[in-house]
Parts: sequence; C-alpha cells; structure tokens
Amino acid sequence: MQDEIFLVGVILASAFMAAVAQYIFKRSMPAFRFNIKGMTSLATNKALLLGVAIYLASLAVYLFALRGGELSFVYPTFASVFIFVLLISKFLLGERISLHRALGVLLIVIGIAVIAITY
Repeated sequence: MQDEIFLVGVILASAFMAAVAQYIFKRSMPAFRFNIKGMTSLATNKALLLGVAIYLASLAVYLFALRGGELSFVYPTFASVFIFVLLISKFLLGERISLHRALGVLLIVIGIAVIAITY
C-alpha cells in the first residue's frame, strides 16, 4: 500500500511539473513571432529554456514512475496533468473555464479514480 501511495505521489509530481512547464511556455510565447528572427530568439528565451528544463525533469520523474509501476496505471494517472493545467489556467492566467471544460476534467478525475481503485 505504501509503495502505491509513493508511486501516485511520483506520478502527480511529474504531472504537476509538466503543467508548470506548459504555463511557462504559455507565458513566454506572447513575444514570439514565427519567422527567422523569432525562431532564433527561442534559443535565448530564458523563460522558455526554464520551461524546457522543467519539462525534461518531469519526463525523468515520469520514467522513474514507469520503472516502479504498470504502464496501464502510470499513464492514465499522469492524465492528472489536465487537472493541474485547468487550475493554473484559471488562477494564474485568469482564463474563463467553461462548464464543458470543467465537466471534461471531472470525467478525467473519475477515470483516474476508477483506475486507482482497481490498482
């Protein structure tokens, strides 16, 4: 039981890190232009590079979770990233969350719960 709780914590940490990276990507893109100058500016965009580093760290944590758990459990549980992205979008970006989006994320939560119960 303790191993399963640890595994869920590792998966949630990976998902949270991935969501934070997405937030950083979103925040660093307003100045981006899709042209040669814009493409070369990506290499010096410190915020974007931080997002990439966090995303890679998230991947490392996710791979650690895969080592300790079944893919059929780890990957669906990683879908909790959608929950974190919804919360970040609402509270940090001030995005309006429609009922349809909220219901979609609720279905994801229910799916994760069903998978966790059967693990």
